[in-house]
Parts: sequence; structure tokens; C-alpha cells
Amino acid sequence: MSKKRGSFSGGLGFVFAAAGSAVGLGNLWRFPYYAAKYGGGTFIFIYIILALTFGFSLLTAEIAIGRKTKLSPILAYKKLCSKFSFLGYLATLVPTIIIPYYCVIGGWVTKYMCVYAQGLVAPAAQDNFFSDFISDPLSPIVFFLIFMLLSAVVIMLGVNKGIERLSKFLMPVLLVLTVGISIYTLTLPNAMEGVSYYLIPDFSKLSIWTFAAALGQLFFSMSIAMGIMVTYGSYTKDEVNLTKSVNQIEIFDTAVALLAGLMVVPAVYVFSGEEGLGASGPGLMFITLPKVFNEMPAGVIIGFLFFILVFFAAITSSISVMEAIVSSLMDKFKLTRIKSCLIVIGICLIMGIPSSLGNGIWSNVKILGMDFLTFFDFLSNSIIMPIVALCTCILIGWVIKPKTIADEVTRNGERFSRRALFDVMIKYIAPICLVFILISYTLAQFGIISL
Repeated sequence: MSKKRGSFSGGLGFVFAAAGSAVGLGNLWRFPYYAAKYGGGTFIFIYIILALTFGFSLLTAEIAIGRKTKLSPILAYKKLCSKFSFLGYLATLVPTIIIPYYCVIGGWVTKYMCVYAQGLVAPAAQDNFFSDFISDPLSPIVFFLIFMLLSAVVIMLGVNKGIERLSKFLMPVLLVLTVGISIYTLTLPNAMEGVSYYLIPDFSKLSIWTFAAALGQLFFSMSIAMGIMVTYGSYTKDEVNLTKSVNQIEIFDTAVALLAGLMVVPAVYVFSGEEGLGASGPGLMFITLPKVFNEMPAGVIIGFLFFILVFFAAITSSISVMEAIVSSLMDKFKLTRIKSCLIVIGICLIMGIPSSLGNGIWSNVKILGMDFLTFFDFLSNSIIMPIVALCTCILIGWVIKPKTIADEVTRNGERFSRRALFDVMIKYIAPICLVFILISYTLAQFGIISL
């Protein structure tokens, strides 16, 4: 028996939920690394330009598709054009692959939050602390289960009482923590040298790979081509101003990414030097930064607040990924929210446990030379997501035409100020960019190029 489709209470609830999805681990552990590697202000300038063009266009398209159809991805694309029904399944496959290993990483974050809550800043800074933890056959799975079940409980509570209510609380707190830690970092001795390294353009590092890094970071950060924005768009009321909402989501996501750089880059630069900025992803989050917190005045407090911030970013993103699958199951098979959520928990267990053990007792098992977690990440992020976004551009740009989206955006008389830009991006520029992402990040995964 199907229930009435849930919805956000208004524009603010939608923006907080969508921003919560966009603001994730990528903002905190990859943006600072890329900014440091690719010329600071040069990378940031390119990133902002891409956010206002490429990001705006794809974000608008997916949210408008969701609101127009009032369906999750698995049926929304079919409603727009029956020949593109495959795209709904492909878009739903992305979060299905992502959620198990994302909950594993969320478990790592939960572990570190608990470690810093106990004041164990010195042990966490030891060289082998992280490797010993993730290679343990039991401990990472316990924290994986905790993080996954916390995400599932929010989903079970529903769109309004669960996702929206939590997002309205966590996102302002996340922003306050980000600003607060950034301000503290700027007070450290010689922090301005790190700020200069982060913000002042270094054109000697400008290359085609600067553009590739900024483009890929934006694409992966904004939850595009994951079915999430279509799902959240379907929960958005007709009277919400979509252009204004997209602008707010972009601003929130970009602001957190920039502030993440101000948190991380100066601190690492002060205590570890330029070479300390050579790590990204888990290496930066769970190895380099704990060493910095151990050296930093009030490091135990700042470290605890930082991992609370990271936990908030991870849990809001995890909830959005899980909701995209739950919504599709509810629409496609007319299941209740609870039953759909239980199915997703089953998927998480089947794929998440190998992703966790792949760093330990199953580390000898490789797929194309990658452990389970790395392979799932590569398959979803570097292969399927660009293909989904590319097919979406073809559908909108050449089949149903950009006017279909423009009509949805302006249905309440709102002005679509970047309509001409949207048309050109969706039809011509975005497809080229997506092919570039697909090729460059695939080559990078196999070590042919470096990103």
C-alpha cells in the first residue's frame, strides 16, 4: 500500500536538505588538497566560475526534472521520455553503489569523533593508528553499522520529520563550526603564510589539469547525477522559486568548501609545511590532520569540534544518498518507507562489509587492481555518474528541449535570468566537460595521469 508522497515544508527546508547533500566529505578532504596543489586562488577562481555555469545548469536541470514529474529518478526519466527510461535505472544504480562504502567511511569519521571525545589526541596522531583501525576485522564494521543505522533511522522518520528537520538543525550548526574553526586557525602563529599559499594565485601551476581537478571536484561535490537532486526536487512544492534555491545551494556548498580550505590549509602549512598538503582523502583527514591537532594549541578541543563537523557533513550526505534509493523503491514497487529502508540496509550490509574488510583481512582481493571500496568509488563516481549526467544533457538539450526545464523553472512567473547560459551549457558545453571528466578521472585511477 503506497502512501501520499512526502514533501518539504517550503523553500528553506529544501535548500537545507539539498545543501546537506552537497556538503560532504569531498568539500572537507579533497577541495583543500586540490586548491593547494593547483595554485590556490587560480584553482578557486576556476572552481567558482564552473559553479556559476556548469554546476548551476546541471543542478537546475535535475531539480526541475524532479519537481515537474513528482517522481523519483527510476520513473521520472521515463515520464519525460520513454526511450530514456534506462537513465532512471542507471541514476538509481549510482546511490546503490555509493551508500555501502560511504557508510564505511562514515564509520571511520564516527570512530575519530569518539576518539577525540575521549581526549585521545596523542594516540590518534600515531603513524599506525588509522591503518591499525581500518585493518581490524571487527571495529570498523561496528562503527559502519552505527553510522548506517543512524542514517536509516532518519530516513524512516520521513521527508519532513526526518530529513528536513535534521537538515534544518545540522546545516546551520555545521556552518557555525566551519566559521569558528576557520577563525581559530587564522589566529595560529604564521597562519597568514598558509592563507597566502591557499588564496594567492600561482599561475605556474595553471594547466589543463587544474581545470580537470576543479571540474571533477565540483561535479562530485554537488550531488549531481546521483538521483538525489531529482528526488529532492520531487519533494519540492510548486511555489518554491527554483532559481533562487539553486543559487542558495551553490553558495552554501562553495562557501563550505572555501572555508574548509581556510580550516585545513593554514593549519597543515604551519605544523607540517608544504609537504603536509600532499595528502588528500583519508590520508589528509585521518593521518595528517590528527598530527596537526596533536601539535596545535587546544588541539583536543579543535579536533573534537572538527570531527563533529565532519560527522555532520557525512551524515547529511549519507541520508540524501539513502533517500534516493528508498524513494525509487517506494515509487517503483509501491513499498512502504520502512520496507524500502530495510532493503537498503540489506544492500549496505552485502556491499559495505566487503568494502570494510577490503582494507584488512580481504586486502588481497582486488578488482582491476583496486580494493572493494576503491573499486565501488571508481565505478560510481568516475564512470556511471558522468554517463548519467551526459545522457541527461542529451535528453534535455536535444530530445525534450531546454524549454521544458525553463517552463518548469518559470511556472510561477519567476525570472530565469541565466536561461541563455543554461541552454548553451546543457546542449554543448556540459556534454564536452562530462566526457572530459569521464576520460581524465578514468586515466587518473589507473595512474596514467595524476590528479
